[in-house]
Amino acid sequence: MVGLEDLKERIHITKKTVECPLKGCPEKVERQRQSFKREERFRCPVHEIYISPSTFEYPQQEDNLLWKQNDDLRLLERIKAVKRESRMARDNSEDAVTWNVFRFLERNNLTGGFLDLIGAAVEYPEIIYWSYSQQEDDIWAELEKARKEFGEAKKRSSEPDIIIKTEKALVFIEAKLTATNETSPSDKSNSKKYETGGNDWFKEVFTSDYKTIAIIDQKYELMRFWLLGTWIAFQMDMNFYLINLILSGKEEDIEVLFKRHIRESLRRKFLRLTWEDIYQYIKTKPTSKDNSTMLRYFATKSLGYDSNGMLKKAFRT
Repeated sequence: MVGLEDLKERIHITKKTVECPLKGCPEKVERQRQSFKREERFRCPVHEIYISPSTFEYPQQEDNLLWKQNDDLRLLERIKAVKRESRMARDNSEDAVTWNVFRFLERNNLTGGFLDLIGAAVEYPEIIYWSYSQQEDDIWAELEKARKEFGEAKKRSSEPDIIIKTEKALVFIEAKLTATNETSPSDKSNSKKYETGGNDWFKEVFTSDYKTIAIIDQKYELMRFWLLGTWIAFQMDMNFYLINLILSGKEEDIEVLFKRHIRESLRRKFLRLTWEDIYQYIKTKPTSKDNSTMLRYFATKSLGYDSNGMLKKAFRT
């Protein structure tokens, strides 16, 4: 894995070519347009990475992962059996960052302490990655039940990046890196059973209607997680937290924007948290090999290049 110190501060981009972002490399490849492609014409012959004007992709996903011992990779393979799609080899992959950070917390028994950041009482936390339950070795049954209850098709069903389940609380985490929270349904005429499922659960947890939230305000993804998550938590008699995990300085008003549509209570909360909050939490922990690796990752992680070819730092550390 390469970091900021390995990458050129600026890459030369023309209408036809893009240069390799690795320092000291003179190679140029054909410029990619529209969707990213892993094709030989876009591959640096020296470093074997696939290049676009804004990012690059490693030959193997393991090249972009911090934790890749046998048990880590076995877990990841089981996750991928239920996860809808994966672009973990991409340098700016949201999934890769999510895995690197939350697998660190899990490996080092820090998940409970992480949830202290939102004031959640935690005992015996289980991390569910992209709907995969390690205890059930399958899609988490309660999530699958909720998907069916609200009429979701299997290939387009809600898939929280991280679910943390404890004895008393259920936490959904929607992680964002380069993407924003502005999402809307591909078929605006089909609201599935979101408004009617769960004995009209929608009316219990929202103050606005489906069209206003999902289409006009484009909070479709957050709407789905709030709807399904609160319903599952109610069935299990748990407190529920929906965390929107984003970069510092991004969407600072998301709590205000989304909370105007939802009914919060003592038992269900929506919160904005930043990746940098997690970084600060990790800094308070005793020094260890894993800890040092994680802090260095935060300090040196790149987020690709902007439209002027300038290198972007991922986190404010």
